[in-house]
Amino acid sequence: MTDNTTSDAPPSSGPLTGLRVLELGHFVAAPFCTRLLGDLGADVIKVEPPKGDPVREWGARLAGEPLWWSVHGRNKRCVTLDLKHPKGRETVLALVAHCDVLVENFRPGQLDRLGLTEVALRAARPDLVIARISGYGQDGPQRDRASFGVIGEAVGGLRYLTNHAPGTSDLPPVRVGLSIGDSVAGIYACFGIMAALWKRGAAACQGVSVDVALSEAIASLLEGALPEYGALGIIRQPSGGRIATAAPTNAYRTRDDIWLLIAANSDALFRRLAGAMEAPDLLEDPRFAGNQARVANAEALDARITQWTQQWDVAALEPVLAAADVPSTRAYSIADVAADPQFRFRRMVREVEDPLLGRVLHPGIVPHVPEDPGQIRWPGPAIGAHNREVFGGLLAMSDAAIAELVSEGVSR
Repeated sequence: MTDNTTSDAPPSSGPLTGLRVLELGHFVAAPFCTRLLGDLGADVIKVEPPKGDPVREWGARLAGEPLWWSVHGRNKRCVTLDLKHPKGRETVLALVAHCDVLVENFRPGQLDRLGLTEVALRAARPDLVIARISGYGQDGPQRDRASFGVIGEAVGGLRYLTNHAPGTSDLPPVRVGLSIGDSVAGIYACFGIMAALWKRGAAACQGVSVDVALSEAIASLLEGALPEYGALGIIRQPSGGRIATAAPTNAYRTRDDIWLLIAANSDALFRRLAGAMEAPDLLEDPRFAGNQARVANAEALDARITQWTQQWDVAALEPVLAAADVPSTRAYSIADVAADPQFRFRRMVREVEDPLLGRVLHPGIVPHVPEDPGQIRWPGPAIGAHNREVFGGLLAMSDAAIAELVSEGVSR
């Protein structure tokens, strides 16, 4: 690992303290990966073009500043370099020499065309772990196709399933609601990086690479769908709010128009739910005797449960189900998430002072490592905020050399 005890890196805490990561990422997948690493203590140096990462222009703004960036860029030292300029490439390779890991999510071959080939990168740092995230992977007949997270979600089979049951809606299958394809790929990249670092440390090997495809990251989540199709020809279909293999599990509307999720998908839980509903006849009905029967008659069972939930306001019904020990919850809005006492207790929702925005809410750090927790050391910084610190400190560049980068449009 890189020694971060010297003055070329800010103080850190967390299990990844001492690890230095260079991010050549944009949009979501690679930056999400490096944010997770930075949260756990890694020194992340993010290279942006002089005009900044495109995500700086996404989402709602406060006083002209992007709120999303506060989280997206947190715990990263941000520098600006034009990778198309020879001096930009030279500076990147100088940074690589000081880093353990490089994370990038350009289209396959793009870094090669910029002169940042694997040979050049490994010449700068022979034991560098290189993590690449792309739409379809670094090889294969579709490697050069354009892709975003939403495309990976579709190719991976998720978008087909995020829909109501066949015949119940003519609307298109809905998006999950956030960049799940990018985020899952970023998590897999983190996992791959840790595996590569372990291999590098255990075997003293060099040249370890990690290749994550958005489409494959999603396809890996599809439970038993692939063996079911391969053995029986079953094409798993959308099931709306239900689970196709267990019942009752669905979202039920309450009297005050809140969706309440109830997951009573075992015989024991179903008995508890029937007790909470004061409906012993449910336990005597052969349509609901055992999970397979309940799944076959899920529509009738859901209708009966809905009749019950619509007699209650959600605030009154939640404690009834909790007392019966039935897994249940309202479908949280972000306002519910922000107010949740469990999230607050475990600091999954926390207030952070952002110099550009004031006091803002941030999600906490996952995973939680009680013995050596990471921390939010700073929120997403301004474009090029760490140019002088990184170029002058880590690379020992003179003020004149840094000014030359700016004057030639390489940096900002």
